Amino acid sequence: MRRLVILGGGTAGTIVANKLRDRLDDSSWKITVVDRDDTHIYQPGLLLLPFGGTGDILKPRGRFIADGIELVMAEVARVDAEASTLEDGRLLPYDYLVLATGTSPRPDQTPGMLGKQWRQSVFDFYTYDGAVALAHALRHFDGGRLVVHIVDMPIKCPVAPLEFTFLADAYLRERGVRDDVELVYVTPMSEVFTKPIAASRLGSMLDARKILVETDFVVERLDPDAKRLVSYDDREISFDLLVTVPLNMGADFIARSGLGDELNYVPVDKQTFLSKKYPNVFALGDASDIPTSKAGSVAHFSAELFVENFLQYVQGNPMTHLFDGHANCFVESGDGKALLIDFNYDTEPLPGRYPVPRLGPFSLLKESAINHRGKLAFRWMYWNVLLPGRPIPLPANMSMAGKHQPREQE
Repeated sequence: MRRLVILGGGTAGTIVANKLRDRLDDSSWKITVVDRDDTHIYQPGLLLLPFGGTGDILKPRGRFIADGIELVMAEVARVDAEASTLEDGRLLPYDYLVLATGTSPRPDQTPGMLGKQWRQSVFDFYTYDGAVALAHALRHFDGGRLVVHIVDMPIKCPVAPLEFTFLADAYLRERGVRDDVELVYVTPMSEVFTKPIAASRLGSMLDARKILVETDFVVERLDPDAKRLVSYDDREISFDLLVTVPLNMGADFIARSGLGDELNYVPVDKQTFLSKKYPNVFALGDASDIPTSKAGSVAHFSAELFVENFLQYVQGNPMTHLFDGHANCFVESGDGKALLIDFNYDTEPLPGRYPVPRLGPFSLLKESAINHRGKLAFRWMYWNVLLPGRPIPLPANMSMAGKHQPREQE
């Protein structure tokens, strides 16, 4: 009996487990999924919670793990990759290991962030508790300086801070207090996004909404008494309400196991997800160091190709389903609209229509109501189609069909 252990029952881990259960002979393979709790979070829903959003955000993991897969609730202490074992309160051997343990915000890594202002005037929205606390704060915020801040990249869903900023602008206008609020977007990058064409479009949207932008701001510390961010080059940004995206890091046991880089992400081949150090270890989703967005779409697309590669690999054949870094993200822009970006390792987001050329129905790099509705509708697809491993008729690798270079008017 060959043993496949998947650490992490989030998006990537659940999809892979379910798809492989259908493809591997259950008389020859045992599949085990290990996670520390039984709560699966629909993470895109966290963005909407601070603005009154509700819905199916939290569900039991076990509901989405197929029959025939062992689900273990345990905290992993360490992986011994040389011996092909892991410690989770017991010693669990494996023949193949898939690390799908994601990434998490680490406010403890920025001096002062977890001080007395934490969730008083300093908030996050990448956690359920943080998003709920922020919802209460926003309801009572009637004026002052609202700062949206990113500590460093990479982060989970890199467009989410921009989405939050656009939604905050719309929310404050709806409440009739926008003129009393100075809204500031603070980023460590030289532009508001990592890809130039999208950065130009998104930057112009911030300008149109009279949102101030502070670039190249690398925070050294947060001064909770003075309510200000202090950068390494001694710039200071004051706030009345700070919405921050803390440093993101992979799981701590990755570091203890000697499997990760300085942020606990696992170095892998960016096309096959195979560890650069161990021939029976893979890393998927946010847990890996592949140079693309840490986003749910990447977890989905990469999982599709990983399954095919894994089936080849365990039979001793070359892996031929090479991932190109495909990511696409709906970007909420407020007022019931959103835009869509679609890109990969080598091609930045371009205008056009997706997924069908000329027909869409979604427009790329252009705000529309149907894009917004598409993002809202995806929640049902996530729970009922994506996680169970059912096929979605979208190519795992990026297609240029329907895309074109930007014109002046765009």
